[in-house]
Amino acid sequence: MHTIEPFFNWRYLYESEEDERSPFYGRTYSEFEFSNAVYNYYIHPQWDNFGSSTLFCKILYADYEMQFCVIELIGEWNDAIENDVMTLRYNLTDFLFDQGITHFILIGENVLNFHGSDAEYYQQWYEEISEADGWVVLLNLPQASRDEFKKYKLQYYVELMQMEDWRVYKPHHLFQKIDQMITSRLD
Repeated sequence: MHTIEPFFNWRYLYESEEDERSPFYGRTYSEFEFSNAVYNYYIHPQWDNFGSSTLFCKILYADYEMQFCVIELIGEWNDAIENDVMTLRYNLTDFLFDQGITHFILIGENVLNFHGSDAEYYQQWYEEISEADGWVVLLNLPQASRDEFKKYKLQYYVELMQMEDWRVYKPHHLFQKIDQMITSRLD
């Protein structure tokens, strides 16, 4: 796992540690010191800790005018024991929501496991985002985790999508494509 880096092709467009409105503003990274781990497996030092012991993130892009961000995740999403959705919301997405972000694209292809619980935090998140005409999309969650997510009926609050080629898009184009897909379903 230590070799899996966050997607870096948009770094010339955005760096969360340089963004004064980011919760990771001012952070410095080491390429050599591995301090974060998912269980006994160290992860690449470019990933950010937002308070979960098993799930880490990287804000790949944020646009406050267009009100969207792209966040890549790695690790185990565990609501049953750790209540990771609460931690994700309170320490990351609520912070960004207060900065004007209402559209969240979560890249979940490196989420190794998902352990669900109740839907309360998802429902609250959905209601808050919907009131602001926003949405939350979880992109490319592995099949087993997707099945678990659906078992708890969380797809009613967080849109599950598969888009294997998301890396070929620029951030604005990815946002527009996803927004168009969601809008066309609602029409």
